[in-house]
Formats: sequence, structure tokens, C-alpha cells
Amino acid sequence: MNAPISPRPFPIPLVAAGPGSHEDDGLDYLEMPQGMATYQAPRLPEPEQLGGHDAAVAVLRQALAAVQACTRGETPAPVSLAGLSPDDLALVHQVLGEGEVSAQVLGDDGRPQVQVQESVFAGVWRVVEVLADGQVADTIECGPVPAVLLRAAQEDGHSPAAETMAPPPGVMNAPAILTELAEQRHQWRAGQPAHVVNLTLLPLSPEDIGFMDHQIGTGRVVVLSRGYGNCRITDTRVPNTWRVVYYNSQDKVILNSVEVCAIPEVVCAAPEDLADSAERLDEVLQWVAQG
Repeated sequence: MNAPISPRPFPIPLVAAGPGSHEDDGLDYLEMPQGMATYQAPRLPEPEQLGGHDAAVAVLRQALAAVQACTRGETPAPVSLAGLSPDDLALVHQVLGEGEVSAQVLGDDGRPQVQVQESVFAGVWRVVEVLADGQVADTIECGPVPAVLLRAAQEDGHSPAAETMAPPPGVMNAPAILTELAEQRHQWRAGQPAHVVNLTLLPLSPEDIGFMDHQIGTGRVVVLSRGYGNCRITDTRVPNTWRVVYYNSQDKVILNSVEVCAIPEVVCAAPEDLADSAERLDEVLQWVAQG
């Protein structure tokens, strides 16, 4: 196999927690992962043990075709896992494994409506969604980021705005930061780099944080990444605005930022990741074909 996939690039300088830093208690939706993830080849059964699993192999070949299409700049349709037997489904899960990014879209009741798990092949995602009629759609989606996360964030960004309120006592710097974010949202266009406000380096009081949280709100999209340390990403209730928080191994905040972008880069599989995944998945299927 090839060398391990390199971790996601760290977007802004890392600093230790100190004056002006804070911990956000409103983002504890998922247990934080531990350690840094790198590519590990899936543990495959021997080729002769794959007899009778043609349906699983066919799905994996569709996934390979989809990720190859991504490398050509195309947007392939999701690969449905409907109709697979439990054994075939288990084999698909074994081959795909679990990568460094996982996500949820929460429903109005706070329960997960969508669950996403990146496979060990960056940019190859397992997406399980509860549909409006109560049915469950289980698919493999290939691309930089699953479309459902972008859709949910866009919907959250068009939620009713928080009621305008005067800054309460103790609020010092939050109004200026909120003004900066509003100006950047107005100027930002798709394809432009993210505008990052590093809250860790700013002297913010608890009242500042509470006021900002009230004004931008918390959306339904929650993402965890282990690409470089532990990182929790959540969308907000204003357009194209995300909270990005990095933690150390003791689960203490070391960097807290707000990004104006469609979705933070740390979530997305880069083009070189997709190309590497196409190569690796092709190698796996060549092994399978030996049976």
C-alpha cells in the first residue's frame, strides 16, 4: 500500500489557551474523538471468502466509478445500499472503514436526522438519512463533502434572525466582531477563501461570548474531524458562518474561531485526497477480484 494520507492542513496558527480564550459549552453534541487519524488499509477477508457477495462487490465498484468521476470534476449520484443483505452490508462497511471526519444533522427534536461517516478513503462518505416519510436512505456519496451538510447549513443560514438586542453589561468586543462578520458575509462569494476571525487571540468576556452566541445562533450541522488534533465544527443561524474549535488531548480549547465560508476547509476532501482514494480503492477491488 501507499504511504499514509497526510492530515488536513491546519487553517490558522495554533496557540495555547490563555487570556481571552474560552471553552464553548454549547457544542457538546458528539463525543470528541481521540488522537490523530491517518490512512490505514482496511482488513480484508481473503478473496476466496468473498464468494456469494457479488452485490457488495458491485456496490464497491460503483463507489470506485463515482470517486473516479470526482477526480474528473464531475458530481456523481450517490450509490444506494438499499437491498443489500446484512452480510453484504457488513462487508461494505468493513472495506470502507471509518476515516477522520464524522457529522450529524440534528432534527428539530435534537435527535440526529442525518449521520455521516467518512471512510478510510478520503472523500468517500457513508450517509444515512431519515427521510420525511420515515424511510431510511443509506448511501455512499463521493465528493469533497456530502451535499446534505451544505443543504442543511444553507437552510439554517436562512432561519429567522435572532431578535436585535442592545449589548448587556460586560459586553466589550462582541459588537465589533459581529459587525466584521456581517460585512464579510455581505462581501463573500463562492470560491473565495474563508475569512477567519480567531477568537482565541481576542480579549473576550463571558458576556461577549454569550452575546455573540445569541446573535449568530447554533445550527443543526455538527462535524468532528481528527485531521490535526480534535476539531468540532458547527454551523450557525446566519448565512455562510461556522464555528470552528480545536481541542488538545485533554479536550481543552486551544483555538476558537469563526469562519465565513460555504463550509470550513478542514471538513472537505481535497482534490489530491480524492485522486489518492480512487487509487487505493482500485487496489482493494483488484485484491477482491482475485477470488
